[in-house]
Amino acid sequence: MGYSKNLGAGLFAMLLLAPAVLASDPDPLQDFCVANLNGKAVSVNGHPCKPLLEAGDDFLFSSKLAKAGNTSTPNGSAVTELDVAEWPGTNTLGVSMNRVDFARGGTNPPHIHPRGTEIGMVMKGELLVGILGSLDSGNKLYSRVVRAGETFLIPRGLMHFQFNVGKTDAYMVVSFNSQNPGIVFVPLTLFGSNPPIPTPVLTKALRVEAGVVELLKSKFAGGS
Repeated sequence: MGYSKNLGAGLFAMLLLAPAVLASDPDPLQDFCVANLNGKAVSVNGHPCKPLLEAGDDFLFSSKLAKAGNTSTPNGSAVTELDVAEWPGTNTLGVSMNRVDFARGGTNPPHIHPRGTEIGMVMKGELLVGILGSLDSGNKLYSRVVRAGETFLIPRGLMHFQFNVGKTDAYMVVSFNSQNPGIVFVPLTLFGSNPPIPTPVLTKALRVEAGVVELLKSKFAGGS
């Protein structure tokens, strides 16, 4: 009887611990796994490794974020990505960075990172940072003007945006706990998907006339 109770307690403890064990990425089994972006080997979380002796040491360093992006875009912003595709040394390490430049009045439109929590610092200017909670929070908007030297945190999977409210250009640097956090731009996804979302679906969801949906689709045609 005592053995059965102990066994039951042990199984219960394992069930409680299982989510915590499964929630983290597997630990690397080597110091570095520099991504072979052209490798043909099957991969699940990451890319196959280059032989370390062939990798040199450039994979530890990058100057890509030192250069401002071109903000002559419809959104008045430019994202410079430094994920595993741009910095192969991050492969299997679960980290990446972006730089986002903003013209005056520029925005990084509402978007989601499905695979990463984001932490960022405004390096120049003043940005209105907005984070939208889920239905659990009543779809609450959390927002604040974040100034140079100040930081912000965006939980994984929550919709968010940044908007330059200052009188000068601005930029921020952000990091993720994923080598490939992914991005879903909400307006582009809704109105520029390929193939398009059927107009009746959007008219019903957005409670507008078909002409409004078609106008918005024309603004995002070609994934721009």
